[in-house]
Amino acid sequence: MPNVPDFESDVLTESEIRVDKPPLYKVVLHNDDFTTMDFVIYVLRVVFHRSDMEAFAIMMKVHNEGVGTAGVYTLEVAKMKAEKAMALARKEEFPFLCTVEEE
Repeated sequence: MPNVPDFESDVLTESEIRVDKPPLYKVVLHNDDFTTMDFVIYVLRVVFHRSDMEAFAIMMKVHNEGVGTAGVYTLEVAKMKAEKAMALARKEEFPFLCTVEEE
């Protein structure tokens, strides 16, 4: 009989399939002397969908410590949100800076 592969043993079962979660990235907001606190809260609510209380707490962290995390996302989403936040800032002529860092 010719060499016939045993297809039964070559099939991966569901328990053998491992899917890794994509790495996560945080969007970091940086303090500056010109961007208003109200604008930072606005960005946190509109771009990052934070509640009023969460937005205020994050804004105060940025104000007091120099940086604060707006959220943690996949790389593509983190970049998009950071760009959207900075585009809103440019429109209002604020030097607001968001960076994306690996979690």
